[in-house]
Amino acid sequence: MPAQIQTLDHLAERGAADAPALVLREGTINHETLRSRVAVLAGWLAEQAEPGARIATWAAKGELTCLMPLAAARAGLVHVPVNPLLKRAQVAHILADSGAAMLIGTPARLKTLEPGDVPQSCALVEEAAALDAAQSLGRALPPSSGDPQALAAILYTSGSTGRPKGVMLSHANMWLGAESVADYLGLAADDRTLAVLPLSFDYGQNQLLSTWYAGGCVVPLDYLVPRDVMKAVEKHGITTLAAVPPLWVQLTELDWPVETASRLRRLTNSGGALTVDLVRRLRVLFPKARLFPMYGLTEAFRSTYLDPDMVDAHPTSMGKAIPHAEILVIDDAGAVAADDVEGELVHCGPLVAQGYWQDAERTAERFRPAPAASRYGGMAVWSGDRVRRDREGLLYFVGRRDAMIKSAGNRISPQELEEAALSTGLVIEAVALGVPDERLGQAVHLVVRPSPGAPDARDALPKRLAQDLPNFMQPRLIHWREAMPVGPNGKIDRNGLQQELAA
Repeated sequence: MPAQIQTLDHLAERGAADAPALVLREGTINHETLRSRVAVLAGWLAEQAEPGARIATWAAKGELTCLMPLAAARAGLVHVPVNPLLKRAQVAHILADSGAAMLIGTPARLKTLEPGDVPQSCALVEEAAALDAAQSLGRALPPSSGDPQALAAILYTSGSTGRPKGVMLSHANMWLGAESVADYLGLAADDRTLAVLPLSFDYGQNQLLSTWYAGGCVVPLDYLVPRDVMKAVEKHGITTLAAVPPLWVQLTELDWPVETASRLRRLTNSGGALTVDLVRRLRVLFPKARLFPMYGLTEAFRSTYLDPDMVDAHPTSMGKAIPHAEILVIDDAGAVAADDVEGELVHCGPLVAQGYWQDAERTAERFRPAPAASRYGGMAVWSGDRVRRDREGLLYFVGRRDAMIKSAGNRISPQELEEAALSTGLVIEAVALGVPDERLGQAVHLVVRPSPGAPDARDALPKRLAQDLPNFMQPRLIHWREAMPVGPNGKIDRNGLQQELAA
């Protein structure tokens, strides 16, 4: 535990004054300017709403979206970042559910909202107008001295399993998350992080916070095609790149210049497991970069990471707990599971969020008292994810309890089937799903994208799966796609595929 947990806005104070902090379209600002702009934006925000009010932002990456997590915190407000890819109906739900006092967004996005989408108590402000008004007012707030346990942000899930729910994060949750990641990634003041993930995503927002904790520089990027990422790495001398598996797959399909690839010191992955084949391709393509496979959930930020030195020997492992996290594997009897015995991953400790905003029922389902074996006690996140721990203490993902395919009395792990398909080298992406079936309960369906160098994949894949998997795991149908659908956070849209196949 650190000597002192501070309110989130103190992250703006950590970098050397003249060191670069943020690369904007207008140019690069240093940490001294970052501090000034956070202070001025906070001063304007404090004039707009009472302490504790929710302020939503709905805009592409830029000055506003990067400064808001710290500026809202300094003003004693609660930031509600909205994914810029969401549509008006989803935004309307978030505004109503959060009780937002203000929505700051780009003019084009605000114009899509229809009558009834915006609560009467919610003001609409254009992004440029907010920044101009803050500069005109010129009221600079000093670093705050509030309670680190106070609510700082509400991050809404993508809603893949229902209407988006807001995860409540305290200053302490986010401060410790920034410190933890900066620590185990070994971030330093000379690091430059390319922020390609949505800032409304906990993994994406931490790109900012952990880099600034270390005194480094963030380069936000809304890319149109994967090649834009490669160009940005070269242009800005990027040392740190975070992504989710679908983007990593696309990036490994590019022809990276050796000098550009060698600029990267570290690669981090979350939002889905890396396959053995993808790990190998990343290691070949970026031989100088340390690869950090990670596992997390918004309700507890981040849970585990695998030490890069262990990736080659244990490519499918989730690793061990990150700093400030306690991870327990609990069996069906409520006790700590024995080595190599499947159980539920339970996250305990100070990274655990404060529950779901105004949703006591769903909070009670996921946030429950920590197991008796916990050294922290208090509330824990019962993830619903099934994992096992080996004798070395390394964790391995088995599957989500509610995602297991139940076919003819058999419990089938989608991940196991997906890994079997990917290990053939015939496909580059795979999703296994259970589709309702009168006779079997659920029939196994497999959605795949063929590898560019496998012209015979359609004929060869069923034969390979027949060789490698037991009969009860064989897919009834294999659906071939030229591209996989992705959701707002860049992950494969499994729920969308499920609905499509079940229709």
